[in-house]
Amino acid sequence: MRQKRRRVNWFLVVVLVVLILTVSYLDRFIIPTVESPFIPTPTVTREPESYISEAEGLVDEGKFIQAIDVYTEAIRLDPDNAALYIAIARAQVFAGRYDEALVNASNALLLNPDNSMAYAVRAWALTRNGDLEEADTVIQEALRLDPNNGIAHAYYAILLGNMFEQNAGPYVDPIQLAIDESNTGMALASDKLEARWARGYILFVTGNLELAIQQYQAAIEINPNISQIHLELGVTYRSLDMIAEAVQEYTLANTYNPSDPLPDLYISRAWASIGEWAKAVQSAEDAAMDTPTDPYMRGNWAYMLYKNFEWAEADRQYVLAIYGGQAEDGQVIEPLQISGDTWVARYYYTYALLLANLDRCAEVLSMTQVILGALPGDPDAVYNSEFALSQCSGKTQVVPTATLEPQQTP
Repeated sequence: MRQKRRRVNWFLVVVLVVLILTVSYLDRFIIPTVESPFIPTPTVTREPESYISEAEGLVDEGKFIQAIDVYTEAIRLDPDNAALYIAIARAQVFAGRYDEALVNASNALLLNPDNSMAYAVRAWALTRNGDLEEADTVIQEALRLDPNNGIAHAYYAILLGNMFEQNAGPYVDPIQLAIDESNTGMALASDKLEARWARGYILFVTGNLELAIQQYQAAIEINPNISQIHLELGVTYRSLDMIAEAVQEYTLANTYNPSDPLPDLYISRAWASIGEWAKAVQSAEDAAMDTPTDPYMRGNWAYMLYKNFEWAEADRQYVLAIYGGQAEDGQVIEPLQISGDTWVARYYYTYALLLANLDRCAEVLSMTQVILGALPGDPDAVYNSEFALSQCSGKTQVVPTATLEPQQTP
């Protein structure tokens, strides 16, 4: 007997073939392109050199805070590279972060104790931080290690110029040494920013203002984005009574470092020198708002308000400057102590004049006693104090004496 043959189910055969072809296609073409959730995704690691290049570009653009961040990342990847610590320290000096610059210069010296540039940048940070004696010791070591380090000679010239202006340091005649060092820096590194900057500064200090302008401009051609150089060039123009040019440079300085109150302070005084009191008030206010707890900036603002006959607001700002108080955000303002500083003296005696005009004679008496006791040898302070007192007795209108605008120095 024969079994009956079962009929083929062609539908099932077709379905099976399609499934086999589908699985084969997925296995060959789709699955290899799909990332597994259980396998870590590879990440691209930047080389330290790419960070260095980016940071150097940021320095050239005057973006020092961003450059510092990028240098920090480069150091994380290459922590034993002394050159990186020197580079970040230099950027930190430009940014006004002197204490941080000192730390990184020291880090460079730990890695390479014989690195002349590490000593040089450390000396520059010390100079900017006002520690002139230690800066002198450190810069001597930089030059001992490399007598041909032109940038170190430039930093030394700046240090000596500071000693001359502040009547500080161990040298009998620091300015002649400063001149020699600035010339040496130029001979060795005339293509470097610091050499041109130092030479311009020493020319300014020695009264060669037109030549100083040339050197500052040469430094700006190397890097046009450094606030301090524009500020010093503005001061030089101001010394030549070139007010428009001075204001332009101060404005550029403020653009590159808007948190620094000095550009706005200098702008206010430049406008004041030509009687543009409304403009002077605005810039003085900007300077005070940059550093709300600084009584010196408050005093400057008060003075400009007084000269612009805004006496109520001038009174308020004089009180904050001279007696202290609270800033707009609640921070404490410490009183500004009277001193022989030309502007501080001016804040005090013009406040006495303002009080006299407001018929607050008891306060006039108290203020003038302070001024005459502290500044008996200042002719402007004595004259204006006595004039304020006479206002209270004779009721004549007080007009401040015409005094020369104090010369600004970087």
